[in-house]
Amino acid sequence: MKDNKKTPEELKEQAIKTVAQAEQILEQELAPVADEVVATPAAAAAQQPQGRGFRGKGQGQGRERKGPPKKASSLTDSGLIEKVVSINRVSKTTKGGTRLAFSALVVVGDGKGKVGYGLGKAGEVATAIKKALNAAKKAMVVINRKGTTITHEILGECGAASVLLKPASEGTGCIASGAVRAVCDGAGISNILTKCHKSNNPINVVKATFDGLSRLKQYKEV
Repeated sequence: MKDNKKTPEELKEQAIKTVAQAEQILEQELAPVADEVVATPAAAAAQQPQGRGFRGKGQGQGRERKGPPKKASSLTDSGLIEKVVSINRVSKTTKGGTRLAFSALVVVGDGKGKVGYGLGKAGEVATAIKKALNAAKKAMVVINRKGTTITHEILGECGAASVLLKPASEGTGCIASGAVRAVCDGAGISNILTKCHKSNNPINVVKATFDGLSRLKQYKEV
């Protein structure tokens, strides 16, 4: 006859499993009824056992469809609109080797005609963005506007980049690329037509946009 006696280690392991199972049963019995009513189909599906062969057509039925992830609002607690235009990884070759860093270009505005940009460089992305934000807040300028658009057509230039800015009627929207759109959104310009010529370098495009916006004349009714 086989000896059915279990070793102390086996008995201890069985006791642990039994206690764990008992706690799980108690939690299920004492769970409030409200939680069962509010439980989502996704949570109910997560509680179902999933074996190797548990792949049926009805597995995904009853689940709530999730839409595209919502973008985080760029409006900070201070009331300023902060937008990161570009982040580049730069390197510096020294005698001891190559040193890597990150360069961030940020645009800051209040949405009421005041906007600025800044460049920051650091060994980490978060530190570079923080430096750029501080520089942008110190270099904010006032832009002359006519309602939600600019006062007149103008061409801004910086290096090889040139940006054409044209006023637009209400409802047109901001027809601009990423770098120019960030500046227009920060300044509160929601109706404008723009076109980038020659270079598409984000830094030069932002500088050319500021060159054009800063030279706008003030609108006066005669």
